[in-house]
Amino acid sequence: MENSPSELGLAARVTSLQKTYGSATTSVTALDDVSIGIRRGQFTAIMGPSGSGKSTLMHIMAGLDTATAGRAWLGDTEISALGDAALTVLRRRRVGFIFQAFNLVPTLDVRGNILLPFALDGRKPSSTESAWIEQLIESLGLADRLTHRPHELSGGQQQRVAIARALATRPELVFADEPTGNLDSRSGREVLALLKAASTGYGQSIAMVTHDPIAASYADRILFLADGRLVEDRERSSAEDISRIMLGMEQRA
Repeated sequence: MENSPSELGLAARVTSLQKTYGSATTSVTALDDVSIGIRRGQFTAIMGPSGSGKSTLMHIMAGLDTATAGRAWLGDTEISALGDAALTVLRRRRVGFIFQAFNLVPTLDVRGNILLPFALDGRKPSSTESAWIEQLIESLGLADRLTHRPHELSGGQQQRVAIARALATRPELVFADEPTGNLDSRSGREVLALLKAASTGYGQSIAMVTHDPIAASYADRILFLADGRLVEDRERSSAEDISRIMLGMEQRA
């Protein structure tokens, strides 16, 4: 009997994942027999050159895309077996997202954006959840910005709102797609430190797709993809070591 992901201490897992696009004559293989697990309470970076399959992997793990073959779980739920309606509910209730483009709603103020996952779920936060949200607002330095709209905030502040929104529901897993891509280096470092604190301080499981060695150096573990395959799995590494590995992968490509 196969162990369940939660018995293995995994927030998410994929086995023998394949993803091809296009027709039989012009097919492109984005993922080629990938099997990995994202550990609970860890900050994991997924790296690789352009076209390595890292975004495709994240989209399948987050239930935003489906695999051609193989299986995917979030916790003990096999998401590769779910229909669209069930996947929508799963993403809303159990997954958090942080994107490069912030994706805040321009007509909502900061508090409205943070509470958006609850509004979409048709409910108000419980008292425990409200206390957690106030703690997030305080620790992310947003307390004096709650009535501001996104256009009144700096890029770094907008990304902090996106982090608060992603963490508000205490999701099982947060996916961050190039979260520092639109930020200056100082704001980027702040955002990475906040993600790291969410992992170490609150036991939040985070999977971050990035091509930036400095960003990846904040993670507890780094998975390297090339040509749709997992080529290296390392514990925390320096930006210099990560750059060396990436350079070697680029040269072999």
